[in-house]
Amino acid sequence: MSVLWAGAEETQGEPDTAVPGCPARIPLVGPFFLRRRDSPLASRSTAKYTPAAANSPLAYGITYRFIMKLQLIDVDNGIHETQNRISAAAGAAFIGMTRLHGGMSDGVDVVTINNGRLQLKLLPTRGMGVWKGEIDGVPVQWNSPVERPVHPNWVDPMRLGGIGWVDGFNELIVRCGLGWHGAPGKDRITDAAGNVVAEPFLTLHGRIANLAAHSVTAELHEDWLSVTGVVDEGCLFGGWLRLESNLRTRLNSGEFEITDTVTNLAATPAESEILYHCNIGEPFLNAGSILHTAVRELAPRNARAAEGINMWNLFEGPQAGFAEQVYFADPATDAAGWGSSVLADPDSEKAFAVHFQTSTLPWFTLWKNTGACQDGYVTGLEPGSTFPNPRQIEREQGRLQTLQPGQSTTYRLRFEVSTTRARTRQILDAVTALQIATPRTVHEQPKAGWAS
Repeated sequence: MSVLWAGAEETQGEPDTAVPGCPARIPLVGPFFLRRRDSPLASRSTAKYTPAAANSPLAYGITYRFIMKLQLIDVDNGIHETQNRISAAAGAAFIGMTRLHGGMSDGVDVVTINNGRLQLKLLPTRGMGVWKGEIDGVPVQWNSPVERPVHPNWVDPMRLGGIGWVDGFNELIVRCGLGWHGAPGKDRITDAAGNVVAEPFLTLHGRIANLAAHSVTAELHEDWLSVTGVVDEGCLFGGWLRLESNLRTRLNSGEFEITDTVTNLAATPAESEILYHCNIGEPFLNAGSILHTAVRELAPRNARAAEGINMWNLFEGPQAGFAEQVYFADPATDAAGWGSSVLADPDSEKAFAVHFQTSTLPWFTLWKNTGACQDGYVTGLEPGSTFPNPRQIEREQGRLQTLQPGQSTTYRLRFEVSTTRARTRQILDAVTALQIATPRTVHEQPKAGWAS
């Protein structure tokens, strides 16, 4: 069994004051709680732990606020915790992990983070992606022909000419990257003199979604919960990039945040790009649903997308045999540096909102795939550091970043799921105001330099 621990954060009335003899971490066994007596969660605590040591802070009669942490996965120390969980609000809010058994899901770990209202299921085995969610009894997901999480062992990226990635694709949020993402194809790498030094074939959307986390930590503060995972994408002669991902949500809210840091741990520079494939289906997506987003410029990816340019942000019902349409955009940014895209149902009652910091996610892709329900009726709202073109195109257009040894980039996203007309109206009004303040150009044909 792993060790759950609480770290003393501050004394009551004397913030950040150290107490002689108080350990930096007080070890606990099992899902117990220590928290300040005036904490918002005090009335909802499930248990209380009193240290036996005479020099402990509680022995002095001092009440502390504590950070609760539970190590769910630690490969280096042999930790794989599925027996215990941390919880609050009389158990209504919690974080815990299970392992799936059987079929192509065998060995897949699922971390459930439930804030008392919104529940999300994370997949450490699949790059810390978010499989699906639920809020107020409403499913937050899409129905893929891939019904269950697929262990990466069953995914052959080279299948179907390099698009085998889709064999495991069913997540609400899946990362594409880290070394590359986008359409499969041959890359061309040249030296300073322009000589071709390598022509690797890069498969669809990169490796990160099929790599497992080697460390996962659950954390509970006074009014929020979080899960942090660490995933390495590296190989001999192929570089070493590390993703440290944190998903955080406040108690009883419809919101959550993702903060990702990608670091180049190799001794040589490394190209890196990322795209957040955020996928949503019914009941948010229906005939008459609208994407509300503020953009400076938008263009179809290809001739197929150009066919629907006059209704690029409007959605039809399921159509068997529908061929996907993709649109590229330069998102508008608010005063705080955030872009926004919101999918609202036809009645503007339910909405799924994606907000992203444009300093590191300066581009946005809309994927419309409104095929038959059994084939995957879904749309993708996709902030990215680049467009999902072959990496060579992104390099030539100057959108591909290079991380120097030890250098990091941080990506920040906020998500909100609304199930009430009043809250949805507030979200849509904010996006509309941003678009009104931003001149918009919509191209009827693919834009040179954007499309491959």
